[in-house]
Amino acid sequence: MDPRLAAIADDPANTIFAVVFFPDRIYHQEYLNATRSPRYRYNVQEVRGYHEVLCMKGRVYLDGAFLSNFIRIEYRGTRLTEAVRVKDRFLRSSCAAWMRLTDVAGNQVQTPDGRPVALRYDDWVNAYQAEIWDSLEPPPTGHHDVSVLALMGRDGEITRFAAFETMLKDVESIRKVELAFREPSQYYPFGNTIPVGDVAWDNNYKRTHQAPIAAQQPSAQQNTVEDFNYLLDFQRGWYKQASDVVPVMYRNAMMLGDANGNYTNPDARPDNILSMRWLFQRELGGSMIFFHEVTIPPGKVEGNHQHVGSEELYYIIEGQGVAYLRVGDDPSLGDENDPRFKTVEREVFGLGMQKFKELPVKAGSMIYTKSGGMHGIRNTPESAMPLKFVAFLYHSA
Repeated sequence: MDPRLAAIADDPANTIFAVVFFPDRIYHQEYLNATRSPRYRYNVQEVRGYHEVLCMKGRVYLDGAFLSNFIRIEYRGTRLTEAVRVKDRFLRSSCAAWMRLTDVAGNQVQTPDGRPVALRYDDWVNAYQAEIWDSLEPPPTGHHDVSVLALMGRDGEITRFAAFETMLKDVESIRKVELAFREPSQYYPFGNTIPVGDVAWDNNYKRTHQAPIAAQQPSAQQNTVEDFNYLLDFQRGWYKQASDVVPVMYRNAMMLGDANGNYTNPDARPDNILSMRWLFQRELGGSMIFFHEVTIPPGKVEGNHQHVGSEELYYIIEGQGVAYLRVGDDPSLGDENDPRFKTVEREVFGLGMQKFKELPVKAGSMIYTKSGGMHGIRNTPESAMPLKFVAFLYHSA
């Protein structure tokens, strides 16, 4: 931790936000590999996380003197465990990671073919983990502690990659870390070699993001870009104007047609087109998926749908309209016979008809839907202006 922050740790103005704004205190006290010896100290400069992946970068000190820069990966492994399970195998105590680094100038280096990063399961952090240092050499006049030296090596929990050395020398310049995880090629305890094409991967399973490639073509498949890795973005800040982000158009969003392409929902017309500005997506960390701005023209609708394993918040910023929450999702709205808000039947994306409460919304209104909940929103035909809202969506995990 920066000593200037440590010096004011007990100041009342600081303790209010101690964990909210300064969680680096947690990481500096976390178990890292070399902390098994008191001779080593870590300065964790930056931390990024996404879903089950955590990446730290910073410096390591030995006996008070700078020793090496490092990047540490931690991976909980739930998705990979499931991918291995369906192949009737176990993940057990290790896995491997493909890794690519990108610096501020756009230069890239990645793990060599055939030599991924070996991750070992660590009971202390309940995750598969490894640290990559720019050098494993002790200082000219010193030596490594034997307890830490035992962790070092080609596939050790503390390792190095010659290809990464130059970029790690300037660890602050590393802007992006991309990762994909796979099971070991040797299946233990039997020692069988798994054919390359049968090795199970977790490369951010079916994750996509939206891009304005064919922005004016409603619901164009080209606008959905597949992501084949986890992206941890170490950029520290963004300044954007929403109006500078090209909107992507969608026809009959969250509404399905029949086998002949005909829509039974009366709201689903060929001109039921709305737009979405995808403000932040892969830049976000933790369990966040996107933050976007949605514009619904007068008379148009975003169909009712259910969230499972994700949560979403709508915040209305302009216009007026009607939102829908399934009866019972917010108990304060009463049951279907409560007269305060009209009860209507609405078609739910892929799930048939359900009963909803029809709720008036305007600037400042919020609709918050937890996993298992159902919602939708529309701009009324008589409206004179678009209905705009921003939405946050994140994994329930």
